[in-house]
Amino acid sequence: MHITKTSLLLLLFTASNLVLAAGPTATNEPDPFALSETKIVTITKKKNVRVVYDVKDDVWDAGIGKALYYARGLVQSYDALGVPQKERKISIVLHGPTAYWVLNEATYRQFKNDEFAFNPNEHVIQELLKLGVSVEVCNVSLRGKGWTGQDLLPGVTVVRDAYTRLIDLQQQGYAYIRF
Repeated sequence: MHITKTSLLLLLFTASNLVLAAGPTATNEPDPFALSETKIVTITKKKNVRVVYDVKDDVWDAGIGKALYYARGLVQSYDALGVPQKERKISIVLHGPTAYWVLNEATYRQFKNDEFAFNPNEHVIQELLKLGVSVEVCNVSLRGKGWTGQDLLPGVTVVRDAYTRLIDLQQQGYAYIRF
């Protein structure tokens, strides 16, 4: 039987394709290129959860104050994780340039110098208040702008000053988030 070079090459090529088609050989070593399932770490503390947001940067996201947007997201996350509302206390302390976020309609229009302006934060603040979040504003910031408690949205709490409030809440064990 006479085999030509071309026949030999064709035979070798066919055999190598059959080996490749059969797939990898079984080994005891893990495949370094295989994707593993991502592990998502969850929370363990589901009672007496305490969080305070220190909000002084006038930054917006999704058409509302960014800290309000993220606080609402935090509430939704805790709901999804099964942390009951009664087991969590969340405070948002606004001061400095963010104090206007909690103004009622008339004062907000005056602040914006626009008779058609509306406070886009009003809806989310009312929603947060219903969900048990304390929305607080610094009295020093209010006085600096000539505003009083009557200029605020219903349910907003006035604190003497932001810094002593933040310190007090942290000393009570509240986790601190800065915006």
